[in-house]
Order: sequence, then C-alpha cells, then structure tokens
Amino acid sequence: MNNYSTSPDSSFALRFFGLLVCAASLFSAKTVYAESDPLKKLMQTNNCVACHQIDKRKYGPQFDEIPAKYTNDASAVAKLAAKIKAGGTGVWGEDYMPPQPQVSDADAKRMAELIMALKPAK
Repeated sequence: MNNYSTSPDSSFALRFFGLLVCAASLFSAKTVYAESDPLKKLMQTNNCVACHQIDKRKYGPQFDEIPAKYTNDASAVAKLAAKIKAGGTGVWGEDYMPPQPQVSDADAKRMAELIMALKPAK
C-alpha cells in the first residue's frame, strides 16, 4: 500500500479534480444544445414540429439539412422566411409545405436565422 492513498491532501486534490471535470462536462454539454433551444421553442410555438425536426426527417426536410443547400446564398434568410410564410414545393422533392400565414414576420426571420446557424447534417 502506498502512502498517497491515505494522504488527506491527495484525497482532496482527487475530489477537486473530479469536481472540475464533472462541472466542465456539464457546462460544455449545455453549450452544445443552447444554440438550438431558441429554435426548438419557436418551432413548438408555431407548430413547425408537426412536419419538421432539427436532426431527423419527418415530412419536410430536417432543419440541419437546410444550411448546406443554401451555403453560398446571401439571401438565404430572406428566402427561408418568405417560404415559411408562403409555403411551397419542389425544393426538397415532392414534399409540400402549406403556407403558414399565422407565423409573424419576426418569428419567420428569426427561425430562418437560427436554421442557417445550425451545423449542417452529416
């Protein structure tokens, strides 16, 4: 048996280090998901979750597929905001997105900004 395992100083150091590692993992995990929290809230408020999810395909495209399609398009946010309100078809195959006129212009723009800020799907 070594003397280090019973030393009060080494025990404190190990517990302190463990606490730091645990805290760091909690804070870094929250950062990963924090960027999509406002988008999830807007999706739920405006009933987008009936057809869309951020990282899974339901009826329409999953939201993290969209940034890759509009990568070099400076007007992507305006196009997406307009599409949210007007609906459409043909961009993602035969899927039809019905118009969503109840979505405010501000919510449509904010959703488009948040969608374009997502990391593209792999």
